[in-house]
Amino acid sequence: MKKYMPIILILALLKFIVQWMGNGNYGFHRDELLHLSVSEHLDWGFMEFPPFIAFLGKLSYWFFDYALLGVRLFPTLAGVAILILCCLMAKELGGGFRAVLLAGICILAFLPFYRNHTLFQPVAFNQLFWTMGFYFIIRFINSQNKKFLILLGFTIGLGLLNKYTMFVWAFGVFIGLFFYQKGTLFKNKWLYIPALLALLVFLPNFIWQVQHDFPLLAHLRALKDSQLDEIDPMEFGREQLELPFTLIVGLFGLGAMIFGKNLSKYRGVGVAVLVVFCTLWALHSKAYYVFGIYPVLFAAGAVKLEALLVKKPVWMYVIATVVLAPSLYFIPQLTPVLPIGEFVAYKGLKEDENGRIALTSDYADMFGWEEQVKSVDSVYRILSDDERAHCVLWAGNYGEAGALKILGKKYGLPDPISRHGSFWTWGYGDKDAKVWISLGNGKPVVEHVFGDVELVKIITHKYAIGEENGIPLYICRNPKVDIDTWWKDYREHIFD
Repeated sequence: MKKYMPIILILALLKFIVQWMGNGNYGFHRDELLHLSVSEHLDWGFMEFPPFIAFLGKLSYWFFDYALLGVRLFPTLAGVAILILCCLMAKELGGGFRAVLLAGICILAFLPFYRNHTLFQPVAFNQLFWTMGFYFIIRFINSQNKKFLILLGFTIGLGLLNKYTMFVWAFGVFIGLFFYQKGTLFKNKWLYIPALLALLVFLPNFIWQVQHDFPLLAHLRALKDSQLDEIDPMEFGREQLELPFTLIVGLFGLGAMIFGKNLSKYRGVGVAVLVVFCTLWALHSKAYYVFGIYPVLFAAGAVKLEALLVKKPVWMYVIATVVLAPSLYFIPQLTPVLPIGEFVAYKGLKEDENGRIALTSDYADMFGWEEQVKSVDSVYRILSDDERAHCVLWAGNYGEAGALKILGKKYGLPDPISRHGSFWTWGYGDKDAKVWISLGNGKPVVEHVFGDVELVKIITHKYAIGEENGIPLYICRNPKVDIDTWWKDYREHIFD
């Protein structure tokens, strides 16, 4: 193992450096602001997702006080761990130095991982848990050591506390194990002990779901209606084709595990990968949901190619170069390694007639939040002492609420309220507030609630995403409705 460590560490360092270069640029993404906001209300579940990301958010606050670089260190470390595990799987599958090198190169070349391992979102950790799970399965197959089954169970449990798509992964593994030693493992009690461990780790979140009438189901319905139903099923497949060189390596790996002789004892892993892929495709999932299967495919593919080219090893270096080189140019599009001015020049973007520049949605979602908070703070500061003591900050969506919650700390702003997602569960604050400052709510919405509404300004930003450009900021007084009833009646619309 020692002879492989230098190349693994070099590849891991390269991964870390590139991600680190992008982590401090631009600003928080709206999803990151939500994930940090829920960390201020630790619980065993939330309306949109399980609790793991909130626990990490709390660690981020303790260690880094929500500094952008500190927050994004967590997904970056997950990405580095995925690369290391991919290389280790190549070694466990029987690969030599060149297979380990190619496996790591495939992780560096797989462009979606740069985006996934920049943003503080559950997806990076989902990919890590899937990769860890496959690694422990392979280690068990090679050693028959029961401790790897225990580690597998613990990994599944943590994965379920992070993202519910871990159920799909576990389902794929369940089917795949029928193809390992003709399913004899199902007669072994040691398979059920890890399953029980996984359920015990996940149990607190399940109890939380029961206690809150399964908000997961409501969120899935809203997601299906607003996003998944609109996804062209063929788009799921087409997005896998956008990175042909890494895909080819992955397909070699899948074929080698399912049909090959040298990797035949890992057929169950290959079947599990295929089941996971087909299940997510059938469910009209977003393409990135399935990216966690690729590290094990890269590892197996690298091993297969090394075996095929054993008499011409130089071709392994050629393949590694061909896989990596085309991706290098596109890295700035996935993680913000370039300052915004340089990125605009790199993409050849131009201002429109309103002076705005249309960035990709992820990058556009990193701009405008600070300006929103400053605008709210400027209104809050002109209120009288008595009004500030009885003031509510009402945000239209979780991004605006998250900005006021997290970025507003340094301004000394009170905690915001919002009727969007998990923010709704935290209530409306001071029912008898004398002044409400509304951010992002439209005129009909605020006039429905208040008798006295004053438009302060329309907030614009050159780079912000469309829905966060030209948003209104109001001062509101004299409610016309019962706030408690108005709030409770909105429960069925919190995911709108």
